[in-house]
Amino acid sequence: MNTASDDGAWRLNYFNYFTEVEERFQQARGTGLFLMSPLDWALIESWKNAGVPLEAVLRGIDAAFDNWRSRKQRTQQVNSLAYCAQAVMKEAEALANNLPAPAHAPAQESPFPLESVRAHLDKAAAALRAAPGYDEIAHSLAALLDRIEELLTDPQQLDQRLSALEDKMAALARTRLSDDDLFRMRRDLDCQLRPYRGKMSADQLARLEKSFLDRKVYELLGLPRLSLFYMQ
Repeated sequence: MNTASDDGAWRLNYFNYFTEVEERFQQARGTGLFLMSPLDWALIESWKNAGVPLEAVLRGIDAAFDNWRSRKQRTQQVNSLAYCAQAVMKEAEALANNLPAPAHAPAQESPFPLESVRAHLDKAAAALRAAPGYDEIAHSLAALLDRIEELLTDPQQLDQRLSALEDKMAALARTRLSDDDLFRMRRDLDCQLRPYRGKMSADQLARLEKSFLDRKVYELLGLPRLSLFYMQ
C-alpha cells in the first residue's frame, strides 16, 4: 500500500468531506433532490471533528443502506443520515484496525489558493469586529492572517486552529442567548434526534449535540464560520 499517496489523497478529500458525504447519502437513498437536515449537517461535522475518515463514512452509508434494502419489510424511507451512525462507526473501527504504521508523507500543495483563504478570513474578521463583544476572537484571527502563508503549508493544521477559535466563539455566543432561545434549540435537537438515540454511543451523541447547537448559535446570531470547510 502506498501510504504517502493515500495520505495525500486523504488531505484533498478532507476539504470535500461535506459534499462527498451528502452526495453518497443522496445516491444511496436514490433521491438526488433530498435536502439534508440541520441534524444531518451537524452529524457530518461531528464525524469530521472526531477524525472519522471520509472513507469510513462512505462505507458506513453503503453498509447501512445495504442492510435496509435486505429487510423483507421496509416500513419507511431512510430520512436522516443518523440512520447510518452505527454502520459508520463500525467501518471507522475496522479501518483503524487495518491501517499500517504511519509513514512520513511529503509536503502537499495546499488545495486552496492563498488569496482565497485570505479573503475568507478577512471577511470573517470584519464580521467579528462588527459584532459587539467578539474583539478578542477577531484579534486572534488577525494574528493567524499575519502568518497565513506559513500556516497554509499545512491546511489541515490551519483548519484545526480555526475550528478551535470557532469553539471559543460558540461558547461566548451561548452566553448572549436568552433562556428561551436555548430551550427552543434544545427542543429542536431532541425532536430530530429522538428516533436515533438508540443507534449512537454516548460519545457520538455528545459530539452531535455540540455540532448541532453550535450551528444553531452561529445562525441565530449571524456569526461567520471560520473553518476552511465554509470557504466560498
